[in-house]
Amino acid sequence: MKINKQFFLETILKSKQIIKSRGFYIAVLVLALSLCFFIGLAVGLGSKTPADWSITDNKITDGKVTGTDAKLPEYLSKDVDFKLFWKVWEIVKNKYIGRDQVTDTQLFYGALAGSVAALGDPYSVFLDPENNKVFDEELKGAFEGIGAEIGLRDERLTVIAPLPESPAEKAGLKPLDKIISIDKVDTTGMPLEQAIKLIRGKKGSIVVLVVERKDVKELKTISVTRDTIVVKSVSAKKQDGFDYIKIANFNADTAGGFAETVKGIVANGSKGIILDLRSNPGGYLDTAVTVAGYWLKSGEVVVKEEFNNPNLDNDYRSTGAGELQKYPTVVLVNGGSASASEIVAGALQDTKLGTLVGETTFGKGSVQELENLGDGSSIKITIAHWLTPLGRLIDKNGITPDIKVERTEDDYQKDIDPQLLKAVELLRSGTLKK
Repeated sequence: MKINKQFFLETILKSKQIIKSRGFYIAVLVLALSLCFFIGLAVGLGSKTPADWSITDNKITDGKVTGTDAKLPEYLSKDVDFKLFWKVWEIVKNKYIGRDQVTDTQLFYGALAGSVAALGDPYSVFLDPENNKVFDEELKGAFEGIGAEIGLRDERLTVIAPLPESPAEKAGLKPLDKIISIDKVDTTGMPLEQAIKLIRGKKGSIVVLVVERKDVKELKTISVTRDTIVVKSVSAKKQDGFDYIKIANFNADTAGGFAETVKGIVANGSKGIILDLRSNPGGYLDTAVTVAGYWLKSGEVVVKEEFNNPNLDNDYRSTGAGELQKYPTVVLVNGGSASASEIVAGALQDTKLGTLVGETTFGKGSVQELENLGDGSSIKITIAHWLTPLGRLIDKNGITPDIKVERTEDDYQKDIDPQLLKAVELLRSGTLKK
C-alpha cells in the first residue's frame, strides 16, 4: 500500500473536527500514534520512509493538504511535531525484528486506530475496510459468528447480550458474562476490536470462551460453534391472552417488522402488551424513535441528545400516532438491554405509558457518529450522551425498572421466567394505566 499522507492527515483532522463541532474540546494526544506501533497494534513495513516530511511543510484547508509553509489550523496543537511521527515510522521500519512479515497497510491503519484509541473511549474506534464491512453486515442483520453483542464494562470484556436462538445463546452465554479468555488467549487489556476478531470465524468452527458469571464461584468454559447469523429482529405471539412482542435488536428490518405486528394488534384489539427488550443490545437510533412513536404521540420527546456545547443539544421527537397508547403495556428489561432499547424503555417509563419489569439495564447511553473515509474505512466516534425525556442520564446509570424481578441462574436452568410471569400478573390485575 502506498502511504497517502494527505489521507492520513485528513483522517486525523476529521476526528478532531467531529469532536470540536460537537462541543468536545478534548485534547487528543496525537503523539499516541507513535506508541500504538509498540503497544498492542499491528506494525507494518514497506517502501521508502517519508521521514523527511513534516506537517509544517503543508497547508491544510478544510481537511485538504496543499501548498507549503502555512500555519497550522488552531485545532491542531502547535506542540505536536509530526517529524517525530515519521521518525518513529523510520525506526520501526529499519529496526523491528519482524519487519519482513508486516505491511505498510497494517502500520498505516494502526496509526489511525491509535489516534482514536487515545480518546480512552471504548465506543470510539477506527474501522479499517475489513472491520467496517463486518460492522455494516451486522447492522444489516447477517454475518458469521456466535451471535452475541460484546462490549467493555469495568475494563473487562463483557457479553452485553446473546441474540435469540443464536449459537451463543444455545451454548449458554448470558448477559454480563465477563470473558476471561478466548481460545486460551487472556483478554486482560484486550482491545474490543481484537476480541471480536478472535471470536469471529467461519461457520462450523468452534471458539472456546472462559467466562466469569455473577454469583457463580467457578469459571465456566463454554464452547460455541460458529454459524451464519441471520437476525430477525421482531417476533410476536400470544402469551396467556396478551400480545407478546420481542425485539432482539434495532436493525434494518425492525421498523418494517414492528409495523406489521402493530397492524395486526390494532386490527384485532389487545388486552395488553408485553414488550420484551431483554438482551437487546441496541442498533439504529431512528428505529428506536420510530418504535417509541407507536406509544408516544407526534411531537412528544423520545430521547434527548446532550453535547458539551448546550447550543448543539437536540430532542428527538415522536412522529408516530401513538396507536398502542390505549393498551396497558409492560416492558421487560435486563442487564443486556442496551443503547436503543434503553431509549425506548426510558421513554415509556418517563411518559408512564409502560411499566418496566426486570433488572437495571446495561447503561450504554452515548452517541456515536460514523464517518466513512473514502477508502472503505470509517471512524466511529462518541459525540454526545442520551437522556430520557425527563433528563435522566442513561450512560453508565442504565434504566432502573419500576418493579425489580431477577432471573437467576437456577431460573435459566429450569426454564423459568419470573419476569415474564410478573408481566402477565400485572396485566391480569387490570391496575395498569391505559
